[in-house]
Amino acid sequence: MKAIVLGAAAGGGFPQWNCGCRVCAMAWNGDPRAPWRTQASLAVSLDGANWTLLNASPDLGSQIRATPALWPREERHSPIGAVILSSAEIDHVTGLLSLRERHAFDLVALPPVLDAIAANPIFAAVPARRVAASASAPIMLAGGLAAELFPVPGKAPLYLEDQDPKLESEAGETAGVRISGGGRSIVYIPGCAALSDDLRTRVDGADLLFFDGTLFTDDEMIRAGVGQKTGRRMGHMPIAGDDGSLAWLSGLPVARKVYIHLNNTNPALIAGSPERLMIEAAGVAVAHDGMEIEL
Repeated sequence: MKAIVLGAAAGGGFPQWNCGCRVCAMAWNGDPRAPWRTQASLAVSLDGANWTLLNASPDLGSQIRATPALWPREERHSPIGAVILSSAEIDHVTGLLSLRERHAFDLVALPPVLDAIAANPIFAAVPARRVAASASAPIMLAGGLAAELFPVPGKAPLYLEDQDPKLESEAGETAGVRISGGGRSIVYIPGCAALSDDLRTRVDGADLLFFDGTLFTDDEMIRAGVGQKTGRRMGHMPIAGDDGSLAWLSGLPVARKVYIHLNNTNPALIAGSPERLMIEAAGVAVAHDGMEIEL
């Protein structure tokens, strides 16, 4: 089984188009320690001919053009057979509009995410067969893969929030995905607000885990002067701290662990930074665009 990181950054990409924070400034200035990253998405295949995308970022068109494995092989063709959505956030679904040119594929998500898609008429232009997943049964995909979707603690997309949003909901607004095939498994969780017993069970024994690396510290955006919300308020637990994800990941029985969906303010984006070195010392990698992992 092969995984290709199409994009590794959180919403807005890196550097973010309107941000000159310390981390983005390094990228704008061409510092080789801070290479540019597009918005998070993953491509997975077992046979090399049929590919499943995990989320469809706004950068999907350029990501496909940068990835030969996803190029058409005849006059009208695409090896993309399915797109799995982990949430209905803007940076996870907007790329669907780049797949509207009459190529049929399966769009797989938990019911709350499909409901959000169905409620927006713009997505009627996307010729996908919508497949409602459940946490109790796998979905079979082209090329011999199977996908299991399961709720993880999170929240509704920002554009669907009410006055008092539930921040650690497990009703299916945010999902993790376990892709299996050929005796191997990959778990993809680009958004997670908190750890839960079910989450620990779902990732146990995976060969590869991509996990939410949005912010290094919970108040990172506030301290950088570019936002007023904590990471947890946005539905993302921090990397650092006794209750952060790194402490959990470091002891997790998973062969390979990778942070993905990194916000533009996250100093872990900088190679050689103290934050990156701390992550790597714990046995966890940081994703970059074009990263390929074969299992």
